[in-house]
Amino acid sequence: MKKAIIVGASSGIGQEVAKLLLAEGWTLGVAARREDKLLELQALAPDRVEVMTIDVTQPDAEERLLSLIDRLGGIDLYFHASGIGRQNRTLEADIELRTAQTNALGFMRMIGAAFRYFSQPNARHQRESREGILAAITSIAGTKGLGPAPAYSATKALQANYLEALEQQARQRHLPIHILDIRPGFVDTALLNDDFPYPMLMRPEAVARDIVSSIKRRRHVRTIDWRYRMLTFFWRLVPRWLWRRIKL
Repeated sequence: MKKAIIVGASSGIGQEVAKLLLAEGWTLGVAARREDKLLELQALAPDRVEVMTIDVTQPDAEERLLSLIDRLGGIDLYFHASGIGRQNRTLEADIELRTAQTNALGFMRMIGAAFRYFSQPNARHQRESREGILAAITSIAGTKGLGPAPAYSATKALQANYLEALEQQARQRHLPIHILDIRPGFVDTALLNDDFPYPMLMRPEAVARDIVSSIKRRRHVRTIDWRYRMLTFFWRLVPRWLWRRIKL
């Protein structure tokens, strides 16, 4: 029986991925700040779901994650779906700093903890380290600096680079850790709650299905969906002098 921890499972993509994995027979540890939503997931399969409240911005988040791993008896997958983001055209300091606290410091805190867990010796199976998958939601926003959301696009670029660096490190250290960088476009979740008419909006259920398939297929980077793969391909070709003149 496969075991996974999903941080950010209380809503949106994380919640939908949790439902799909439960339907496939996985045992889950679900974590987020809101316990009530986690208990709703637990009610779907009480014997296969462990609940833990974790705020990724708090210093005890790593300790709580490791406690949840112990309760599951180990994990095969760590899936990070926690994050915040808002447009901030006026560059309000509070928005920028809270975004950095969650998407940068919180991200590195949790991803680093999961990486260290998988890199530890696994005496039970007599391996030098634990084999596992470390998957995280970044964003297409990390592929270009977006004027309407400076901190969000900057922290998403940090996340993508952090995962790439850990993938290289795992390879050089011969660690059996597979890393997956998931880059959705605009998804119809509570994250997009600013009444802006976002184009090419995707349903979280469809995005979750793509994520689960990508985990099974051991992809390295997955941009969801084909429209956003084309968009990011072409906007990367836009020179900086022209990009700064484009109105978003």
